[in-house]
Amino acid sequence: MKRNNIIEALNQEKLIEHKQRVAFHEAGHAAGIHLNNKARQLPPIFFKIIFKDMGEVTDADIMAYQTTHDDCLARVEGGRLIELLPPSIDSLVRELTQHNDAMAQLLHDYMKAFEADVINLLIGPLAEAKHVAETDDELFNHQLVNLKALKNYGGSSDLALAHEYLQSFSPNQHQREEKLDELFTVAFDFVNDRANWAAITKLANHILSNSKNIIDCEEIVSMLDESIDYFQNRRVVAGHQHDG
Repeated sequence: MKRNNIIEALNQEKLIEHKQRVAFHEAGHAAGIHLNNKARQLPPIFFKIIFKDMGEVTDADIMAYQTTHDDCLARVEGGRLIELLPPSIDSLVRELTQHNDAMAQLLHDYMKAFEADVINLLIGPLAEAKHVAETDDELFNHQLVNLKALKNYGGSSDLALAHEYLQSFSPNQHQREEKLDELFTVAFDFVNDRANWAAITKLANHILSNSKNIIDCEEIVSMLDESIDYFQNRRVVAGHQHDG
């Protein structure tokens, strides 16, 4: 094989790997926004996945992904329950509780939304990490994939935004780190759940087989719900068979 052909084949292989990683990353975010929010009884929120045309992806794009692991070729648009963060949650607590006790429920709802947004940010790079681990036949656990490791799985911008949330959570660094560790564990367990992982995988495969540059909210939600329903029905059937 000629040198140019070898380089072209290698670049094509990198592009395929890149597309797979991006697909699982964005599928993870989407699954978090829909399934995690739903499990927490939070209101549905509009979002969509937008992709750059992969035919336009250059060698420089692939090189940037491999060196910075911060991807700009695909993104989830929308999906955040809290768009404008308060200067501090302490100030928000004071402002709400000054009115009446009924405001305590508003604060409770705010914290649920706050935590869900951070968890959903972390689910994206964790889904990419789990995909890479399975592809390489490696273990996926808390020791090998921790918060710091997420930067290796397209998580730099996700972590930066998560830290923005935590800045408003507390002025105390130790409290911020404890809360982020707590939410990271929830995100990890979400990705590692068999039903959720099946839904993420189904959506990622749909993304890879689809040539559309935009996958809208209705299509994503329908696919995720269908996957969860299928998984739960299988579990029910297996339970009946076991009882029989």
